[in-house]
Amino acid sequence: MNTTSHSNQTLAFEPALDRSGGAPCPVPTRTEVPEADTWDLTRLYPTPADWEADFAKVKAEAPAMTGFRGRIGESPAILRECMECEKGVDQLLERLHHYASLRVAGDSSDDTGLALDGRLRNFYTDWMAMCAFVTPEIQAISDDDFARWLKDPALAEWSIRLGKVRRYKPHVLSENEERLMALSSHALGANRETFSQLTNVDMRFGNVENERGELEPLSPSSFVGFLERDDRGVRERAFFQFYKEFEEHAYTLAAAFGGSVRADVFHARARRHSSALEAALFPDAVPRSIYDNLVSAVRDHLPVLHEYYELRRRLLGLEDLHHYDCYTPLVKEVPTDYAFDDASRLICESLHHLGNEYTTTLEEGLVRGRWVDRYENKGKRSGAFSSGSYGNPPFILMNFKRNVFSDTYTLAHEAGHSMHTWLSQQNQSYQDHHYPIFLAEVASTFNEELLTHHLLETRQEPMFRALVLNRQIDDIRGTVFRQTMFAEFERDIHAMEEAGEALTLTSIRACYRKLLDAYFGPKFTVDPVLELECLRIPHFYSAFYVYKYATGLSASVALSQRVLNGGKAEIDAYHGFLRSGGSRYPLETLRAAGVDLETPEPVRATLSLFKQRVDELAAILNG
Repeated sequence: MNTTSHSNQTLAFEPALDRSGGAPCPVPTRTEVPEADTWDLTRLYPTPADWEADFAKVKAEAPAMTGFRGRIGESPAILRECMECEKGVDQLLERLHHYASLRVAGDSSDDTGLALDGRLRNFYTDWMAMCAFVTPEIQAISDDDFARWLKDPALAEWSIRLGKVRRYKPHVLSENEERLMALSSHALGANRETFSQLTNVDMRFGNVENERGELEPLSPSSFVGFLERDDRGVRERAFFQFYKEFEEHAYTLAAAFGGSVRADVFHARARRHSSALEAALFPDAVPRSIYDNLVSAVRDHLPVLHEYYELRRRLLGLEDLHHYDCYTPLVKEVPTDYAFDDASRLICESLHHLGNEYTTTLEEGLVRGRWVDRYENKGKRSGAFSSGSYGNPPFILMNFKRNVFSDTYTLAHEAGHSMHTWLSQQNQSYQDHHYPIFLAEVASTFNEELLTHHLLETRQEPMFRALVLNRQIDDIRGTVFRQTMFAEFERDIHAMEEAGEALTLTSIRACYRKLLDAYFGPKFTVDPVLELECLRIPHFYSAFYVYKYATGLSASVALSQRVLNGGKAEIDAYHGFLRSGGSRYPLETLRAAGVDLETPEPVRATLSLFKQRVDELAAILNG
């Protein structure tokens, strides 16, 4: 049930700007939305009865898997039969899940969708148990036999997948040890649940007086909106009131976070990795040097970031700059109005470098093919995402508003995911088409880069250009600089645990404070409560993930510049990236496309673009 799904929802720690303004329109029910504005799920199943037929089929076929238990090591032919049997059930489960989950995403009150999704999830647990023997039995094949088997024509279509499974052999434990690891997983993950329940349920943030003297509720979801207000008093009140609640629960949060770090270190040591960081990098075959080079390259460019903060301070007319001053827009009241179809065509125009086949396929899907569930309705999931299953359309969920400029970028982003999924499916087998998370954000942010280039090439109005420049600056600031600071914190805090240092509230805050001072610079006023930010980042409970945002954007900037400045060879190389799916490890895939992340050059080029855009913005706004 490995449905490809990529979300462009705003990260909890990096707010996106929503500048729609105006009175809210009534939100329609699902039945009130015109069919043409919704995704066409009949492409998956014409009716729920057709879904039921496939569900009955998968339940009937799944038990055949148990007939391979104890037999995988007999011959390449038996191994192939086993893999094909598993693939048949997996592919059907993926389609079933795709349909049920999209119905629920479109309307959380859809009883039929909820029932289908719940039944499928229950069955999926049984299916995982049926397949539990497969990986251990593959690992039990001798090295000589396995090398010989991979050359057998019977396994030709499975050599990539089997090689990836086999790579884990040094880190697979004995049967009894694996059982203990499995039994401990829920208990060791309890810190994440504690954090979630505390921050989402138990903590109370109260109300904040807005610029009109009215009280508005403050919460983790509304906090980002308060930071975008023009009124500095509102921003400041919301900031300190928000962190006051974290201060009152700081010891509990520090204990939960420390427990999560200790669990990461335990897992790494139990599976014979040299560190928690090495364990996290292993699945993508990423050397530690890439992580360390990212941090080093960003550190070298911090003076450019500090210059931007000083520019922001001057443009806002402030004596000193605080964190709550970093998200209010520098460019205000630039009217934009893109109807959905117009936004779709604008995006396709901006991607014309990729050729007619790419843009025609995308425009057909967005405008006429009903890939997109376009507008908000009651019960619909917030944000945006792209979701695909093998052989089916890569559907997109949007909550599009024509007067919100960022929504056009969001659509471009999700369209990048969808075309990546579409082309991977068209060119790879089921077992090799799923591209890793390391690559997921490259195709999406590549589309945003080309949209920015197109708008700057075709629109000359100074304030509109300033709006586009400011958006790209804040994207790089939030995705490369800020995520790298988070990545450095994760590296350092795990190193402290591995060195036997105590993770206390004081030591955690001190570790984070050093980074705040370095990244924000000597002229920035860092309020002491900002040290608690490290205790409110959900991604820190899935350690060593955030660096992929920084490497992903850096790769997309490098690829977009190659396509814009190159010729057919560079465009063909980019299409090769989109078509490759999971057929290679991510660094190999990017090298073939023309970007080598084992050098610091892609990151440096992105940070040089940041400086260029800051200079351009300053020239417009200071002029």
